[in-house]
Amino acid sequence: MDLEAVRTFVAVADAGQFSAAADNLSITQQAVSQRVAALEKDLGVRLFTRTARGARLTVDGQAFLPCARDLLAAEERAAASVRPRRNWRPSSAS
Repeated sequence: MDLEAVRTFVAVADAGQFSAAADNLSITQQAVSQRVAALEKDLGVRLFTRTARGARLTVDGQAFLPCARDLLAAEERAAASVRPRRNWRPSSAS
């Protein structure tokens, strides 16, 4: 599963609009649509109902949203676990 697509899904869910999510992510609306479409294809479900006023989560989208947030939090924890510390010095191999 592409975590950038998951991040994009969460941004659309939070913003309620593809265009606002695109602005928040500093990418094009087309890129947002493509990422969400790829995620929907990967999952085999529709995540949003697109309307003239924006995007509304489907039942599947509502079910996936907390899991998507958990995935992004796990990604951050994993990255933080291996980020160099300020005073960290590599040990020299003998």
